[in-house]
Amino acid sequence: MTVRRVVPNIQSEAAQESREFYGLLGFEEVMNHGWIMTLASPSIPAAQISVMTSDRTAPVTPDMSVEVDDVDAAYAVMRESGAEIVHPLQDEEWGVRRFFVRDPSGRVVNVLGHR
Repeated sequence: MTVRRVVPNIQSEAAQESREFYGLLGFEEVMNHGWIMTLASPSIPAAQISVMTSDRTAPVTPDMSVEVDDVDAAYAVMRESGAEIVHPLQDEEWGVRRFFVRDPSGRVVNVLGHR
């Protein structure tokens, strides 16, 4: 399994203000679904930050997202390890397959792959 990118998820009701603030650091909007907006560095596209009000299809808002090349394998590894699955593996309408798992410190990690 290969990690493609790691993205911090910032929960905020101030998306516009966040876009402007991180724009001062060189980030540009690359995705906006209304409830989640992703900003990326134009020179290093995998350097990203996501700002979200709350997760639209999950019971909690994740603290970070980890994109992997094989989300099904990641899910199997996490289940076999006994890690707490917070949100089951599923396909989302916006083109990702994902699940949420809780890390040892209590943080919720959104593990995903693009379909």
